[in-house]
Amino acid sequence: MLVGVPKEIKVHEYRVGLVPSSVREVAHHGHSIVVEHNAGIGIGCSDADYEAAGATIAADAGQVFEQAEMIVKVKEPQAQERSRLREGQVLFTYLHLAPDPKQTEDLVKSGVTAIAYETVTSPHGGLPLLAPMSEVAGRMSVQAGAYCLEKTHGGLGILLGGVPGVDPAKVVVLGGGVVGTHAIHIALGMGADVWVLDRSTEALKVLWRQFGRPLNTVFSTRDAVEKHVLEADLVIGGVLIPGAATPKLVSAELIKRMKPGAVVVDVAIDQGGCFETSRPTTHAEPTYVVDDVIHYCVANMPGGVPRTSTFALNNVTLPYVLALADKGYKRALQEDPYLRAGLNVHRGNITCHGVSEALGYPYRDPLDALGA
Repeated sequence: MLVGVPKEIKVHEYRVGLVPSSVREVAHHGHSIVVEHNAGIGIGCSDADYEAAGATIAADAGQVFEQAEMIVKVKEPQAQERSRLREGQVLFTYLHLAPDPKQTEDLVKSGVTAIAYETVTSPHGGLPLLAPMSEVAGRMSVQAGAYCLEKTHGGLGILLGGVPGVDPAKVVVLGGGVVGTHAIHIALGMGADVWVLDRSTEALKVLWRQFGRPLNTVFSTRDAVEKHVLEADLVIGGVLIPGAATPKLVSAELIKRMKPGAVVVDVAIDQGGCFETSRPTTHAEPTYVVDDVIHYCVANMPGGVPRTSTFALNNVTLPYVLALADKGYKRALQEDPYLRAGLNVHRGNITCHGVSEALGYPYRDPLDALGA
């Protein structure tokens, strides 16, 4: 198979679909790889590094999309990239289609087979291709929140961990999954007063066992969300429903009642966000203010630390890239139900429940679509 790796073009997105060591593995399996010029420059990998690993360098993205049978990316294809996709081509990347009707429409029209990292599952019910980026984003969310809390950046002027004799900031984490766990780890390490809300008592027990008494665990109800959000200096939204739009846990009315200068960091923004007042931002302009509350809603947070993020992502995506290339996408998807859960669009059909429900498309069973 001819595998293509274009340079990412989303604002301040420096990650890349395959690192040179991954290219070498794919080439070792007998496949060809074409990489766009300077695709890896943002993570410190040159064209020479890719050529040494066995790739051919393309002058521009047009050549990559034209030649490749499978495109391996990081972020969802932007409009000009979607215009280059063709029927029968495989796209393997993050998609986040539920809150993005235009992208979904374009992918359906293109006839492409689009496999989303974020809905690939594991035998244990996890999301193995989303997890490493959730780990990065969870850790970054506390850094970003601490920065925004500084008075010079519009915040309350609170040091997250306080000092002897002065209270630390209250950090409220909505969701005790991967994002929440890593946010808690960093926030506790910085000395904050940390509270986590989740509707799963089992998740709360796991967090209690992991972090002990320094962490405050609360079963999530409307009353609990309201109470703790109003008391918070920093709220981190880490809620996820795989493939579907994120529920709005914090209303605009509740935002209006928060402390002036408080900060919300919406890590769930890729799936629509869990604050009613959230809208996607970029690393170029990461924040905005609603009712004196600072909102940090960068839709590709891990792109801010692209080298760490890219290598962490490649660690988990490479086996799937090899399976798709070695077996061909049809056989790979038919044989592996966990990879098949990542199939969102196939030749004009929506094959993901969450996307069909969010955007009103008819749902088609992936095995049925693949066999047609």
